[in-house]
Amino acid sequence: MSGERVDRAMLRAFLDAFNAHDLDAIMAFFADDCVFEMPRGPAPGGRRLEGRDQVREGIRSRLEGIPDVRYGDDRHWVCGDRGVSEWTIRGTARSGERIEVRGCDLFEFADGRISRKDSFWKIVD
Repeated sequence: MSGERVDRAMLRAFLDAFNAHDLDAIMAFFADDCVFEMPRGPAPGGRRLEGRDQVREGIRSRLEGIPDVRYGDDRHWVCGDRGVSEWTIRGTARSGERIEVRGCDLFEFADGRISRKDSFWKIVD
């Protein structure tokens, strides 16, 4: 994907790869020096994953933890080297807990790939 123009279609394809649970396809969108900031973690910014190996493991863990996870009701924006995806995540955690929550990803791009993905989920009480 290097050198390709980043647009809403790319972000939609990225979400499609998540919905297909295709880890290789998901990782094809990321730069080598990528960062993924998870919605939960030990710090106010969530858990920070750096580099392709950590990002891959974090995404693998998400797909494993919510095996039927689906992202829908999505909208996407791109402006220069930044982008946003809004979505509703639905699925069932391994514990049996049903998940349905709105969230978004804030993106930074470099050379047509995702260099940073910062995820946010609404907290459901």
